[in-house]
Amino acid sequence: MELIVAPRPVPVWTDPDLQDLRLAKHLLEHPGLAPRLADFIGGPIEKGFRLLPDGWRDSLQNVSRNSLMSALQVAATTMKEDHAGPAADFAHQLAVGATGGVGGLFGLAAIAWELPLSTTIMLRSMLDVARSEGHSVQDLRTRISCLEVFAFGGNSQRDDGAESGYWTVRSGLAAMVTDAVSYIAKNGFTTESAPAVAKLIAAISARFGVIVSEQVAAKAVPLLGAAAGSAINVMFIQHFQETARGHFIVKRLERKYSSAEVESAYKSMTF
Repeated sequence: MELIVAPRPVPVWTDPDLQDLRLAKHLLEHPGLAPRLADFIGGPIEKGFRLLPDGWRDSLQNVSRNSLMSALQVAATTMKEDHAGPAADFAHQLAVGATGGVGGLFGLAAIAWELPLSTTIMLRSMLDVARSEGHSVQDLRTRISCLEVFAFGGNSQRDDGAESGYWTVRSGLAAMVTDAVSYIAKNGFTTESAPAVAKLIAAISARFGVIVSEQVAAKAVPLLGAAAGSAINVMFIQHFQETARGHFIVKRLERKYSSAEVESAYKSMTF
């Protein structure tokens, strides 16, 4: 006798969940960092790019990649205890604003130490956002998902529109995320020479570097020194806090409705 397996019942979307998904879509598709910075400095980011020295892109890419690796290692040793309550967004904004203020005193020369520090603070803030959305910060996939946020980053003015969609980026990173999680689970957090980890970091840093370059270009425009460096860093972390909020709302809903169902509902929504 053939065994017939009943299909899994499809959950009916509740109004609160639909509202959460709508919020997530708004956060994930909000204007990128560049328009905010352009408003702040009173002119286009391209003005800042023209003021940067030759060869700065390669150096910045290396710093971005190293910053992500350092942040990933720190994620293994911070926030080991889950607790209730909202995310401490403002406290993390104060911290990253302070690093920007000190960095602003030294100009672009400070980026080599400022970016790794601010990236680590931002990743810890993302973990806090994930925790507030019901995800365990002790879960390795949660920590790796925070790295994914750096690849989303909103819609940059210099992104290729065909490659900047939230679901497109997630799909492109999916296999690398799985491989990295598997490697780290077996071997722990080691150096980026591990192929699975290095491949993921390289893919994320390629996109993260675009957003970072806009931040650096804004700082290249003569402004107000330390005060401007602090303000730009706060805009930087707010940008990623919002993106993290949207991402972890989606991942929370996927535990209830499945990824395919959430993606379908997300794409059908209009503003």
